[in-house]
Amino acid sequence: MMRSPHSLAIALRRHSGEIVVKEDAWHSIWERAKFLRKPFLRGAVVLFESMHNGVKALTFSANEAAKFAEDDKGQPVLVDESKASEWAIAGTILASVAFGFTLFAALPHFITWAMGVTTGSASLASGKDFGFQVVDGLIKISFLIGYLALISRMKDIQRVFQYHGAEHKSIFCYEDGKALTVANARGYTTLHPRCGTSFLLITFVVSILLFSVVMPFLPEISSVKALNQLAYVCIKLPLMFPVAGIAYEATRLSARFPRNPIVKAFTWPGLMLQHITTREPDDQQLEIALAALQMTLWREGRVQAGEAANGSQADAEPSVYSNFGDFEARLGPIAPVQVAA
Repeated sequence: MMRSPHSLAIALRRHSGEIVVKEDAWHSIWERAKFLRKPFLRGAVVLFESMHNGVKALTFSANEAAKFAEDDKGQPVLVDESKASEWAIAGTILASVAFGFTLFAALPHFITWAMGVTTGSASLASGKDFGFQVVDGLIKISFLIGYLALISRMKDIQRVFQYHGAEHKSIFCYEDGKALTVANARGYTTLHPRCGTSFLLITFVVSILLFSVVMPFLPEISSVKALNQLAYVCIKLPLMFPVAGIAYEATRLSARFPRNPIVKAFTWPGLMLQHITTREPDDQQLEIALAALQMTLWREGRVQAGEAANGSQADAEPSVYSNFGDFEARLGPIAPVQVAA
């Protein structure tokens, strides 16, 4: 999946070797609510739009995979053309948010509180002091690393992480001004400083700092200790909006000064975490990443040429190509396009 200011492109490869590409005009919430583009507000928008697009891409991939089964000779046969609805996508996003909030917010909070109660630490038992936020934050980060390390052992997730690495290599190739070929993209690293993995880790760090400033001022909400802690957890949920906003601005700032020693130190942990969330892709996976990237550049070229940023090459159905060469031949040459970060 690739997204540019005006395009969302999803590409995949069928078992037959065919490449399927779905590209649509992208319209951010910013276009309808321009105030959300202001600094420290836009981060939350980017976070939730990225979640929506990610689920949409996975759903598209699952729908394509569900269309085919293997016959007695091992050949793919069309069996189903049903598609997941927007309601199914929304439900998946809500379930993902609930799971993430439980695992990375509620559970660490109650573990830290329980540590305070059992050890007699007033700071940890408070649920809001600076010491609590530090321990709570460290548990969150350890949960994040452990969760990613655990799912990275799954075969299907390993392929997802290979495609993640292919995306990074393709973007590096574009940013370096090189022709978007497999040979050129192959030589780049899979670790990118503006990766969502790095953004996620920065979000966790920012949450420790922000919660340390805000939470100590909260009064006791309930005389029942467990309910009081549950209330504190619920208060953290809306605070994730400013957390995401601050983390996004920090990520943008680091992209402007990538060679600054302080910035390098700041982005280093996120790059190290990408050793888990990216894998070295093969050439076929690079072709898929390059196809998605070229489709976004196709639309950006149209927009910069003064054409409307609406419609797509495949409004009703995705386009199917026999191979990467067929895709490039039918797409045609793409003029150099400058896309804002």
